Amino acid sequence: MNTKVTIAGVTLNNPVMTASGTFGSGMEYSDFVDLNRLGAVVTKGVANRPWPGNPTPRVAETYGGMLNAIGLQNPGINVFTERDIPFLRQYDTKIIVNVCGKTVEDYLEVVERLGDEPVDMLEINVSCPNVKEGAIAFGQKAEALYDITSQIKDKARQPVIMKLSPNVTDITEMAKAAEAAGADALSMINTITGMKIDIHRRQFALANKTGGLSGPAIKPVAVRMVYQAAHAVKIPIIGMGGIANAEDAIEFILAGASAVAVGAMNFVNPYATIEVVEGIEAYMERYGIENVAELTGAVEE
Repeated sequence: MNTKVTIAGVTLNNPVMTASGTFGSGMEYSDFVDLNRLGAVVTKGVANRPWPGNPTPRVAETYGGMLNAIGLQNPGINVFTERDIPFLRQYDTKIIVNVCGKTVEDYLEVVERLGDEPVDMLEINVSCPNVKEGAIAFGQKAEALYDITSQIKDKARQPVIMKLSPNVTDITEMAKAAEAAGADALSMINTITGMKIDIHRRQFALANKTGGLSGPAIKPVAVRMVYQAAHAVKIPIIGMGGIANAEDAIEFILAGASAVAVGAMNFVNPYATIEVVEGIEAYMERYGIENVAELTGAVEE
């Protein structure tokens, strides 16, 4: 039984990874999860300098999920290269660094700094607010997405995964723009913009008013978008959005994903990633599937 998958020339031991922002760099979870069992660890967003994030409250529970407006709080690239990369290098798993920024120059600075570091791939978070475009996310305009993707590809030494925002009219337009600009793979979806109001205090549940909705509630939207993108582009897709168990993960793979990422469920169940890995293996055994890659896009039309 072969669970290995290859994305942009990088071979993972299995198709299961963590979703950025839900697993840190693995340190917090290493008591629960054998990181050697994961296909890859996708780090929390890394910026060119420390970001304090948004004011609190920054997290609110919702039906079937959660809203977060953390604001990409992170200690910056210096701490990341000195502390997190050496920690992850101890394990037999691939390292995918999520990169964030407020201007194209911010992203390029981090991408260039990571060029000589022993990391396997870069995941570019284009849901960050573009300060030069009036805080519209880089991933919400096809032209802006094409521009930042092509500039990052020009500087990057590792394969580039563009993480697409679902907060758009047509996800296929964005997928095609990223592919045309040279992206090696796509990861999708990022969180869906949402809001919650405390009716007793008549105040917003989040200080930021809006936040990113994640968790099982968004899964049907995510599966649909992965399916649409898989039919629009030829580059590999990493599917995510509400994966709670192996059945959810397999659904994404059948829709067209080459790999999957577990996000919000890590907060509910710290063993979730390993349970998904084991569940995929059990599914393959049950149905006599020799190679997990055979399942990608295998939903019957």
